[in-house]
Amino acid sequence: MINADPILHPIVISQVMINFAASLGVDKDACLQGTGITDEALMDGEALIARDQEMRLIENLILALPDTPALGLKLGMQYNVATFGIWGFALSTSRTLRDAAKTAIRYLPLSTAYCRLYSFDEDGFFGIGLDPASIPPHVRQFLLERDLATGVNLVRELSLSGLAISKAEFEGLEPAYSGFIEEVLGVNPAYNSQRNAIMVAGLAADKPLPTFNARLVRMLNDQCRLQLEQRQTSGLSGLVRQQILGPLGLVATLDEVASALAMSSRSLRRKLEQEGTSFRALVDEERRQTATQILSGSDMKLDELAIHLGYTDTASFTRAFRRWMGVSPGEYRKTNVL
Repeated sequence: MINADPILHPIVISQVMINFAASLGVDKDACLQGTGITDEALMDGEALIARDQEMRLIENLILALPDTPALGLKLGMQYNVATFGIWGFALSTSRTLRDAAKTAIRYLPLSTAYCRLYSFDEDGFFGIGLDPASIPPHVRQFLLERDLATGVNLVRELSLSGLAISKAEFEGLEPAYSGFIEEVLGVNPAYNSQRNAIMVAGLAADKPLPTFNARLVRMLNDQCRLQLEQRQTSGLSGLVRQQILGPLGLVATLDEVASALAMSSRSLRRKLEQEGTSFRALVDEERRQTATQILSGSDMKLDELAIHLGYTDTASFTRAFRRWMGVSPGEYRKTNVL
């Protein structure tokens, strides 16, 4: 397996793989062998797992179906916008396909992608490239194909108009199942190329998406950022964020978080200082981000918001908000409603 990735992944990605395997005659136990993923976690739609657990499941799937051609492509076709929760919703409300690609790349760890994605413009086409160099060789082709098929599905679903893939390129040799690849993409790819990429007409990439929602764009981007921070497990700051955005909430004290992380309050304080921050700064940052998001995107009353953020009264929250933003919560809401 690869080294543990610092970002936790939603278990729904594993659920899709298990269902896909079942459709090909592979049972759940074979998929989960050695992953440490429990039945209880699978039943919890909000559960998160480490990437090395997900990678072991992928290895199990490949081992169970060694003679299935285009296995990665077939799996990738099972994913859609709804699979990815807030990340997928953020893509669907983007103004254009180009904007959706920028959002997708910015918050890529919230998706299922293992390839590094990048966008480019070339000769009147808008392209999305997939770089699998960091993926272990024994699963590289499988995951490249899975990410590619997922990307094609998302592009077509976002457009809602059968947007055609105009060109496709692959670095490797043409496989025996190239006819199936052409069927999936709708074009005959070029092989032995310098990159892996799919391209659409540049004008199509800048055409407004039918599900564009200007009121939701900023709020959903903020929610993607918060989810990314919540799943971030590298560094002590990330672990503290996990606790205050997760089980303990923004009302948590330093002592409570230290206890949850199995360390003394003094050690927690000292190690955060070594990372250039403090417990209060982390809580303040999350309170500010949550407050601005809720004020912009909902009509929650200020006293309810104050309690939600962990303040004992509205006056304390208002003072803190003025310190952060230079205006009162009410004034901020009037000028920043989505």
